[in-house]
Amino acid sequence: MVTGAIARLPKFSLEKFSASARADFRFGPLNTLLLVALMLVGLIVHVVLYEFGVDAVIYAIVAALVLAVVFRAAQMWEGVVITGTVMALAGYLILRNQVGVPSAVLVTATVVAALIAPCVQIAYQWERGVVLRFGKFLGIRGSGLFAILPVIDKVAQYVDQRIRVSDFRAETTLTKDTVPVNVDAIAFWMVWDAEKAVLEVEDFSSAVILSAQTALRDAIGRSELADLLSHREQLGREIQQVLDAKTSPWGITVQAVEIRDIIIPKGLEDAMSKQAQAERERQSRIILGTAETEIAEKFAQASRSYQQNPVALHLRAMNMVFEGLKQKGSMVIVPSTAVETMGLGALGGLTAFGQQPAAVGNSGAKAEEEPAVGGAESAG
Repeated sequence: MVTGAIARLPKFSLEKFSASARADFRFGPLNTLLLVALMLVGLIVHVVLYEFGVDAVIYAIVAALVLAVVFRAAQMWEGVVITGTVMALAGYLILRNQVGVPSAVLVTATVVAALIAPCVQIAYQWERGVVLRFGKFLGIRGSGLFAILPVIDKVAQYVDQRIRVSDFRAETTLTKDTVPVNVDAIAFWMVWDAEKAVLEVEDFSSAVILSAQTALRDAIGRSELADLLSHREQLGREIQQVLDAKTSPWGITVQAVEIRDIIIPKGLEDAMSKQAQAERERQSRIILGTAETEIAEKFAQASRSYQQNPVALHLRAMNMVFEGLKQKGSMVIVPSTAVETMGLGALGGLTAFGQQPAAVGNSGAKAEEEPAVGGAESAG
């Protein structure tokens, strides 16, 4: 349980933090390289002007490392000012203890490196940087390198202008026919005006998701369950139009909304399944009745043909008897009128076919013996 709770906690990312409104700038590898280079220049000048000292080298290395780590973690001008001041003061106190070794060069290098390194910013190809000066909008910076002034300038936010995909859902929402459903959907949207998105809305990403959720609930409430299940694309288009009209003033375009899943109560699923089965059975009975009607009509047409043509009826009767004789040991019940018509003799209406020839011969012999026995008795 503890592991699951930890997994659900929001994960902190320095990259996301540097692109948010809470950061003042983005401190990356290029900034670290610039910081180390400025500290190295200060150390070289110090060694050239004064004698070589181990304390100066250790201080330069430690100062560069501390500044890089703090700037990478904080990415705010408050951290730059405080950390730079502390490291410069520490360098002054460390180097002033050495007789005849001034600390002005390394202290100056520390302050310059702390202020200049964060001023070089990089925006990726798909990003736009919103720059503020003294809290007022200064301009939009495109992809590539650009510079800001220390302390007084702030990159309010790096806005990603690629197409984004956000999932949202409406849990236990009643449809027009009062059926509770859970609906999952996704929205494809993008920021086309970074200035409006940052200056007009506090958190435009959350605003889009919450607006989409509200529009989804409203669309569900205006639709019946059958329409909701069979017209997902139409529902998505309605939500997309509502969202696009709302987010356009923010510099955001909602390109599409897709319904991923519609979950209905279990009891209703069983009822709908039974209804579908009953509907299929009704259709099968209708089809069977239609077939019976068509067969009866065909028989009526055939009877009219046989009525005017006795020879055709005779041939049909012969064919029926032949089909019955093809099955070994089969029994065929033939009306006496049909038998007379076919010239087979007036049998009692029940005729057995497929018997063995030997059995037929024995029965014939037995039939012949009976009159003989009867004759003997009568003679006696």
